[in-house]
Amino acid sequence: MRSACGARFSRRGLMAAAGAGVLSASTGKVVKNARLNQSVCKWCYKDLTLDQLCEESAKMGIVAIDLLSAEEWPVLEKYGLICAMGGGICSIPDGLNVKANHAQIEANIRRLVPLAKKHKVPNLICFSGNRRKISDEEAWENCAVLLNRVKAQAEDVGVNIVMELLNSKVNHADYHCDKTTWGVELCKRVGSPRFKLLYDIYHMQIMEGDVIRTIRDNIDYIAHFHTGGNPGRHEIDETQELNYKAISKAIVDLKFDGYYAHEFIPTRDPLTSLREAVALCDV
Repeated sequence: MRSACGARFSRRGLMAAAGAGVLSASTGKVVKNARLNQSVCKWCYKDLTLDQLCEESAKMGIVAIDLLSAEEWPVLEKYGLICAMGGGICSIPDGLNVKANHAQIEANIRRLVPLAKKHKVPNLICFSGNRRKISDEEAWENCAVLLNRVKAQAEDVGVNIVMELLNSKVNHADYHCDKTTWGVELCKRVGSPRFKLLYDIYHMQIMEGDVIRTIRDNIDYIAHFHTGGNPGRHEIDETQELNYKAISKAIVDLKFDGYYAHEFIPTRDPLTSLREAVALCDV
């Protein structure tokens, strides 16, 4: 559901290593404290099969994979993982803020919610859609109309419908839900414990900054997190401007019990980068 990542590592070298049964120079469990439920987004690892990513993630202590279709959810079960954020409700540009999209989106939600329950998928991702000159008020109203129709089903089975906060400055021009305040207002209008936000730290650093304060002030409306280094959406290490150890600790201190998923595009050996990110956030 995302664009190709374009990471700068050798496909030939990686797949040769995979054929030899060695996907990374380092092995073994990385997670020691386990105070965050760490996940990883498959789309960032296009040169690994889902099975390979599941196997290596489980070894590290990662507990989930993000942004998979319903057809892929059963694959994770043999590795003791779940899909922490399922896809399939709608696309990023064509979302809930346009009433003409509602019939198809509602049908998708009605189909996916029971499947998510069956496969222990706690969250299903949705998007506001692009602005297309729609006012904030009209967009809130349109989104709320649909969410109010489906929220009882989500509440009955305990599955969250989660709208992602995305930046409209660099990656998703014209996207409507591009500020925490906009998403929180929609949550308040819907008034359901099963409709919340996906706070993407990379995207909101671009749009707002002040990440830790914003998370603390709005944690009641946040069901899920994504990581990513800024600028560039690469490794969350010393090459970028966000302090992920401090951010992770702040989220742990808030007693957050959802999932914290890595969504950065590796620029070197992908599993080495992932292991380092998992260790950094295991506060």
